[in-house]
Amino acid sequence: MAYTDIDDPAQYFNTVLYAGNDTAIGSGGQTITGIGFEPNWVWVKRRNVDTAHHAIYDSVRGATKQLSSSQTNAESTQSEGLTAFGSDGFTVGNLGRVNEAGGRNYASWNWKAGGSASSNSDGSITSSVSASTTAGFSIVSYTGTGSNATVGHGLGAVPKMIFFKDRETAVDWGVYAEPNGNTKEMYLSTTDAAGTNSGAFNSTTPTSSVFTIGTSSRYNPSSKGVIAYCFADVKGYTKIGSYTGNGNADGTFVYTGFRPAWVMRKRTDSANSWGMNDNKRNTFNITEELLLANSNNAASDGTGIDMLSNGFKMRSNSSLHNASGGTYIYMAFAESPFVNSKGVPTNAR
Repeated sequence: MAYTDIDDPAQYFNTVLYAGNDTAIGSGGQTITGIGFEPNWVWVKRRNVDTAHHAIYDSVRGATKQLSSSQTNAESTQSEGLTAFGSDGFTVGNLGRVNEAGGRNYASWNWKAGGSASSNSDGSITSSVSASTTAGFSIVSYTGTGSNATVGHGLGAVPKMIFFKDRETAVDWGVYAEPNGNTKEMYLSTTDAAGTNSGAFNSTTPTSSVFTIGTSSRYNPSSKGVIAYCFADVKGYTKIGSYTGNGNADGTFVYTGFRPAWVMRKRTDSANSWGMNDNKRNTFNITEELLLANSNNAASDGTGIDMLSNGFKMRSNSSLHNASGGTYIYMAFAESPFVNSKGVPTNAR
């Protein structure tokens, strides 16, 4: 019996924390190391002191090209943002949201895709794709047509979560989540509940080779560039699904098949934020330090989860993640599979 497809999840996802030092690129910047691989997608959030928007970079769009999950802004070029991807990390300048001094601390979430992008002609729109079929993650760049279309994603498996951003227009991020179905969309940059929009994905579920986009300009703006981050389930490494809250501090348990390293969840039947926890900001349970993908707020405590050997459990009745009867989607990445390929079980935290 195969318990996991990846014995060492840290080869594909890792959280690294660092302190800002305000060093400009002209003075060498600050190089963040300890990731363990060359990242293709880097998501940075300042954790403390005051508010700061998220900063998102990827190797397909190229270093210095910044987006933010907490803003609708079009892509911008930040010469003092993330300026280089390295074999064990990345380099940042003195941009406040990635490297300000004065006791400011940062979390960086880092994913490995497939390295340099390749042309993909599986869909009606030719895309540029960096894909890891092992890790079930791809970064997809394409130009919209405004008409119903398909786009190749390179995963060789059906993506269950996709984040979309029009790179050239100030518009909310769009989200496809398999538990919501192919007629519903969500917005990573807002608290909105899932809403019906048949024009988002043309009421069509992604396949192992392509995802479908309708006429909605959020996903398919005519002659404009779009970036999409695609995720598939991988046994023992990543899990995308849904659960129902119980409204109790002894909250709902969600089985993932691994000890989580990172968990994001979002209520779908009512407005609420996208909550994120990881195993580095809190190294023991309860994992309380919460950041919100749709907000520039500093981290807060009090809405925690337990990260267990085989899943995660809500530890409050907060409506953000555990309202009685509330429906939620989640995406989780592993620190360690519940049982590795040799049959050895993982430990609890």
